[in-house]
Amino acid sequence: MKRDLTNSPIERKNVLNNNIAIPEIYKAVSFPGVLLEKKYRYTKQQLSEFFEVDVRTIERVLENNEDEIVSNGYEVLTGSRLKIFKEEFIKEINPSYKEELNKAPSLGVFTFKALLNFGMLLTDSERARQIRSLILDIVIDVLNEKAQGHTKYINQREEQYLFVAMDEFDYRKKFTNAIDQYIEKNNFKYSQLTDKVYKSIFKENASEYKKILRLNSKQSVRSTFYTEILRIISDYENAFAHELEECSQKKARKLNLTEAHSLFNDFSKRAEKMMYASIQDARSKMASRDLVFRDALHEKLEDYIKEVSEDDFEKFLGEQSMTIEQRLEENKDVFKRLKNR
Repeated sequence: MKRDLTNSPIERKNVLNNNIAIPEIYKAVSFPGVLLEKKYRYTKQQLSEFFEVDVRTIERVLENNEDEIVSNGYEVLTGSRLKIFKEEFIKEINPSYKEELNKAPSLGVFTFKALLNFGMLLTDSERARQIRSLILDIVIDVLNEKAQGHTKYINQREEQYLFVAMDEFDYRKKFTNAIDQYIEKNNFKYSQLTDKVYKSIFKENASEYKKILRLNSKQSVRSTFYTEILRIISDYENAFAHELEECSQKKARKLNLTEAHSLFNDFSKRAEKMMYASIQDARSKMASRDLVFRDALHEKLEDYIKEVSEDDFEKFLGEQSMTIEQRLEENKDVFKRLKNR
């Protein structure tokens, strides 16, 4: 899917929030700045020279996008911090600017993230276009390297995934047992009611979801769900299992599938009101993460797309993330204790 960095604030933020890829981009760009408080800083003049545009262009872009660029590291230095910056700049970057810098009572400087921000905003700079291409290449390479080429199952790299999935398995069993026990025999009852759960939560049935994620017939839908989705599905299925039981007992018989559908329709309206915030959050996380990590667009959830947070990049690509096989190995002693209880 084509990324439009110049026109999409969300796409730009998804790059700049990716603290796993940023160091690799810095290595590739290799543009010297002044290291101040553990971050490299650059002047307007440096940005002008780097992107091969005049300073007025830098100032215009800054003026038109100030909030965004400030959020990514632009600030005005004064006092002792400015003094330190001037000394380091003259020593490390360009001694010929000594007289000009010493006259400045304040100075606007940009972090490396802010520099990249300019690279994604400047439309008339060939250098900026090259930087955008470089950024996208590195972001994809880092994602594939960290996920070991298995982005379909990147959800499983989250630290809490394994334990949430185990809980969900138990709730799923209660749900299918309730369907078996309280609904008349019907070959379609499991799939149809499962699809109703999915559509209530993320507006897609299993078939639609598989197509979007490009899953084959043997690949499990549930094994690709993020923990937030699994938890809500567990809540839905557990609650509806109780509704089936109560309704069946009240009627003193099993429900037919039409009655079960009607019961679910009523249940889902109440559930959506009670779980509104959680459902909205889950839809946003699924739509936003899948676009970034899986290059998959959920069109029915397009209005829920937001930027992926720095925490999410760390969660799925950072030091604490690992494959489910690694997670199982790490927790094998825990499982042994649970088995022996």
